[in-house]
Amino acid sequence: MIAMTINKKCELLTEILQKNAPLLIAYSGGVDSSLLAVHATDILGSESVYCVFIDGPEISRKAFHAALKQAEEFGLSLDVISGKLLSEDLMQTNPSDRCRYCKLGNFEILESARKKNHCHSIADGANVSDIGENRPGIDAFGSCGVIHPFIMAGITKQDIREIAKSKGLSFWNKPSSACLYSRIPYGDEITQDKLRMIEVGEDILSDLGISQPRVRHHGTIARIEVPPDEMEMVFSARKSVLKQFKKLGFVYITLDLRGYRSGSMDEVIL
Repeated sequence: MIAMTINKKCELLTEILQKNAPLLIAYSGGVDSSLLAVHATDILGSESVYCVFIDGPEISRKAFHAALKQAEEFGLSLDVISGKLLSEDLMQTNPSDRCRYCKLGNFEILESARKKNHCHSIADGANVSDIGENRPGIDAFGSCGVIHPFIMAGITKQDIREIAKSKGLSFWNKPSSACLYSRIPYGDEITQDKLRMIEVGEDILSDLGISQPRVRHHGTIARIEVPPDEMEMVFSARKSVLKQFKKLGFVYITLDLRGYRSGSMDEVIL
């Protein structure tokens, strides 16, 4: 089978969006959902596209403000709705399919917003590159009827970046992100204190110029992941990083020599 060109994929994406309009988009401010929102708005018009950002304790304040600023930049119709907290049991047990429960809770919020705005469908930014990874949240959304236009059009993560770049969108090379829950190992309890330690720790690294910092919380240990070519930046600021991370409550501060990689917490279950 001859692979479709990006232009053909975009044509199919446009057909999918038109078929499912008016559309409510689960917007996170990441490259994927942002391109979906901008492209859908270009095709369908702002009166037929509604974006919802679900804000909760798993969202860093930096990510929150960046998402709102980006929505304003591109004139997206956006509502911010407070998310539901995970149950006490899920916070304590933190199972490997935690994302499934988060998405099911988010769906209730999105479905209510869909009805309120008289939308035909709910869509998210999941893409072909997500298939095969540990993404129970995608399955959960799909089981509720949420559509995945990029997957339906055969569009990969690389395609998304290329499309965004060709459209001159400023976020085309924005580093990928994930909720703060993903920094805590499965089976370890999620607490507000841990989330704060992670968020502030990543802000410290960002202030050094690290493009994609991750602070993995392993009890008294902070396992820092940064792109390999940026490790020297951490070494150069070693004393300052140690001092600040100690103040956060970490006893041992480590740098993962494999560097940043998406979903490193899943390595123990895959």
